[in-house]
Amino acid sequence: MPHPVSPPTMVSRDAAPPPSQEDVARLISTIFNAQTSAASVDASYGLCELLLNSLGQAGLNQYGVLAEIKKAAADKKNGLKRESSQNLLGAIFERFPPRQPVSEVVFLVQEEGLVPCALDALADKGAVVREAAQYGLDALFNNLSPEALVTGLLPVLTRYLEKKTGKWQGTVGAYKLLQKMADKAKLAIGASKDEAEEKDVLREAMGSKLAGLIPIVEGGMHDLKAEVEKQSVQTMNSLTTLLSNDDVAPRIPLLVETMQHPSAQATQKAIHALSQTTFVAIVTSPVLALLTPFLERSLNSPNTAQEVLRQTCVITENLTKLVHDPIEARTFLPKLSPGIKAVADRASLPEVREIAERALAIMEKAMASDKEVIARTTLDDVAKIVDEHMKKNGGLASQQDTYKLVRSYVSDMVATDVNYRFVNRIAARILPYLQPFLQDPAASQKIADAIQQHYVDEDHRRYGVPEKEDDGEVEIVNADFSLAYGGMLLLSHTNIRLLKGHRYGLCGRNGAGKSTLMRSIANGKLEGFPPQDVLRTCYVEHNQGEDADISILEFVAKDPEIGPQGTERISEVLTEFGFTPGPEGRQAQKVGSLSGGWKMKLALARAMLQKADVLLLDEPTNHLDVANIAWLENYLKTHTDITSLIVSHDSGFLDNVTTDIYHYEPNKKLACYKGNLAAFVQIRPEAKAYYTLSASNVQFKFPPPGILTGVKSMTRAIIRMTNVSYTYPNAPKPSLSDVSCQLTLSSRVAIIGPNGAGKSTLIKLLTGETIPDTGKVEKHPNLRIGYIKQHALEHVEMHLEKTPNQYLQWRYAHGDDREVHMKQTRVLSDKDREQMDKWVDLKDGKSARQVEALVGRQKYKKTFQYEVKWRGLLPKNNTMISRETLTELGFDKLVQEFDDHEASREGLGYRELQPSVISKHFEDLGLDPEIANHNEIGSLSGGQKVKVVIAGAMWNNPHLLVLDEPTNFLDRDSLGGLAVAIREFKGGVILISHNEEFVGALCSEQWHVNDGRVAQRGNAAVSLDRFEDSRPGSTVPSTNASSVVSSAVTSGVEDNSEMKFRARKKKKMTKKELKEREVRRRLRHIDWLNSPKGTPHPPDTDDEDN
Repeated sequence: MPHPVSPPTMVSRDAAPPPSQEDVARLISTIFNAQTSAASVDASYGLCELLLNSLGQAGLNQYGVLAEIKKAAADKKNGLKRESSQNLLGAIFERFPPRQPVSEVVFLVQEEGLVPCALDALADKGAVVREAAQYGLDALFNNLSPEALVTGLLPVLTRYLEKKTGKWQGTVGAYKLLQKMADKAKLAIGASKDEAEEKDVLREAMGSKLAGLIPIVEGGMHDLKAEVEKQSVQTMNSLTTLLSNDDVAPRIPLLVETMQHPSAQATQKAIHALSQTTFVAIVTSPVLALLTPFLERSLNSPNTAQEVLRQTCVITENLTKLVHDPIEARTFLPKLSPGIKAVADRASLPEVREIAERALAIMEKAMASDKEVIARTTLDDVAKIVDEHMKKNGGLASQQDTYKLVRSYVSDMVATDVNYRFVNRIAARILPYLQPFLQDPAASQKIADAIQQHYVDEDHRRYGVPEKEDDGEVEIVNADFSLAYGGMLLLSHTNIRLLKGHRYGLCGRNGAGKSTLMRSIANGKLEGFPPQDVLRTCYVEHNQGEDADISILEFVAKDPEIGPQGTERISEVLTEFGFTPGPEGRQAQKVGSLSGGWKMKLALARAMLQKADVLLLDEPTNHLDVANIAWLENYLKTHTDITSLIVSHDSGFLDNVTTDIYHYEPNKKLACYKGNLAAFVQIRPEAKAYYTLSASNVQFKFPPPGILTGVKSMTRAIIRMTNVSYTYPNAPKPSLSDVSCQLTLSSRVAIIGPNGAGKSTLIKLLTGETIPDTGKVEKHPNLRIGYIKQHALEHVEMHLEKTPNQYLQWRYAHGDDREVHMKQTRVLSDKDREQMDKWVDLKDGKSARQVEALVGRQKYKKTFQYEVKWRGLLPKNNTMISRETLTELGFDKLVQEFDDHEASREGLGYRELQPSVISKHFEDLGLDPEIANHNEIGSLSGGQKVKVVIAGAMWNNPHLLVLDEPTNFLDRDSLGGLAVAIREFKGGVILISHNEEFVGALCSEQWHVNDGRVAQRGNAAVSLDRFEDSRPGSTVPSTNASSVVSSAVTSGVEDNSEMKFRARKKKKMTKKELKEREVRRRLRHIDWLNSPKGTPHPPDTDDEDN
């Protein structure tokens, strides 16, 4: 036995005298020879207390306690001893780490066999032994800090699993501990701040070890023992939750399935799924650890198809672009470089070789990057500093072997906290572990504080000093909070601090929770945010649901918070906002008659009357024209007593207004950056997407429009408005007067004008949403129009309980677009129903009949003729009547409805209304298939709902895309994707937008609307340099659609006649056809000779060209 007296280095000043060898031996005998489990457990706890109160963990080896445990655990003949050994081990695991953390080094490093001993006991034939072993393992797990779990326990479990000779029950137990560790790191709603920080540490530290863990767990997924396979699959699913990457998350089930059942087909399927992923989030070590094996397998397999190799190279390139840490790039990319180089050298297709060369160049650049690389702090770096401080503070020279183990253990934990920036936790990782090696108890606190301060200073040197409180600034909010929506955690234990008079921009991708945060503040539900009676906040959102039947003045005065101020004061404030007073002024107008821009000004006026201290502005520039945006900028800048929190996708507005930027960070925190958007982009270059229109993050792919019969030129008019006027009911003057314009397949038209000028009215008249008072609107019979309204969510607000996939199925269930039938020009009025009851006499020798329906259509000369089903008559009595005749008889709505049906049917000719096809359509338009298939529309963010609307409008392959304020609600990434899709679209586009950046990049023609008149100005140079993929200074059109001559200004030169479309080109007639034509002409001439005197001679032609 070892000497019973412990060396003085490990004895606490307040410790009791060391127990004698006999006392310890007596307790050990009681533990292993007790007749009941309870007696054995009581004696185990007694021994722990005896040692903890005297020698501490040193006594475990001094008195041979650990050796006795191992000996008894291996006694195959005595089940009582095996149980007692696990009882004692469990008591030690439970009692020692909380009171003497340095004992962790003994259990996990010095005596590494203790944990495997407990794991092996899980295979014991005695249930009580298995239960005691599991209790001990759980006790040890629960007593370890996150850093200790990764530094101490994780390597022990890894080595145990790598040893193939272990018992399968122990293997299952080790996998369960790994799963428990990963589950403990999961973000949880309702966790305290300290708990959330521990989860963050464990998630970061364990995530960095995934590269070694995934192959081990994947090996277990192929184990012949079903229990091991099942548990390893569960463990792998838990490990993948360590990836904080929204791009990869939807693909994880498929990747795990591929690991479980590997095959060439499964790998190809996984690669294809990844190639369909738009990577946006920063790629970190855990993501690379998961994806690298798949990419490596695909590259190195000799049977991989060229298309799969191409996809693999594209994925590798996209991932590499998003790896911001060169150290991580150098860790993983060398594994892929040989495979990519082999593809570049030997791929059979030139396209694949070109993509591989491009990917290789980007990889080499990423690995060679020397841009401000922040080196990792290593265990040895920390150990040197620990040694320095120990020498300064009288560290004991004895027990050097134990000290070295403890120093290494502590240094590893400190390095973890330093590298993942949890420097406030360092002192707690040092203090209890070094205390036994110091004579002065206060010295360990001094050392811990000094080392923590050293690394705090180092963190400031690396990442900058946090902003200090501004001198003289008034702090009105300083709140720590978490934010969740439904079952999704959006922000975890973050802070928001607002200073009086500052204007904060809130930036983040769609769905990050910007509007949710604003709404939580407005509703008083954000923890820590001052209540309304302390700090008055007002939420100004893009809500157009106001009561439309009362005047503006009455509407504002009806608010209980504003009404007491009196009508005179309310009218005065409204006048400041441009609402003129008096019976004929704008204040007397109905709320429903206001355009979107005026409604937003009304919301701002109400906020001012409520005397708000904090303005919460959600997309304030939506629907505002340039003049009103400038007015709003000036208003916010001059009212320095008001603090603003602004969500906007208008980069120019944010640049001009904001003083600070709050950004949604990947780790579910808010970070504040001083300065405007330009200053923020300098600090975070990846935020450049706020300035350029780029499809690199979100890609929209519009379907091709198809062929329009008779339209052979991109400049031929396909829709025309002639001398149209329109006045809203009860309005004093027309919204539009005597307007004439036309569009072609090459049109790129922007409608520009102040709020309320009639821009949306012009669009509604063009698309058939509204019927003109005078004039006419003509369009190609087969023209398909994709229309997105100004208040885009009107399209889906009646279907909030449906998923996007279900909504599209409903909309096109009958082979045409149900929303087209809701247009005013398609809904039958009482007058139309009377028309249907009229008797029609075609003077064809048959009696007058009543039209029941149109059932068919065919080409007739330069127009169409329709098959008419007569009411009460059999189908054999149907008659073919020309379009012009039906229109003259008053059946134009019936004709238009049938044309719409045929056009939609033609557009949907190769569309299958199946969930899988619809899902792919949504994916092409930037909406994740998982969301499209499973999330109700009511739970989507504003930007996601707009994508649903765009997908609905594009399903039937429209020829003309009509967009009323398309930039509202979309974030910068989606805006860039939409702009690139419009640029590449082969059909016509007409849009209303106050976003000068968007209009200037796309539209070569402008229609200026003001005072009911439309002035057309064309051939403006398109600013293609606003696209990220353009060449510097380029203004040359890049697509066929954009390079054609502008539409409305010049297309009239080509044809200003009525819109008739030839079915086909004139063919040269054969001799037989010429002879037949002469016979027909002769017969016509004979008929004319036999006709009454004065009958005009018929033209010698079958149509107007022959």
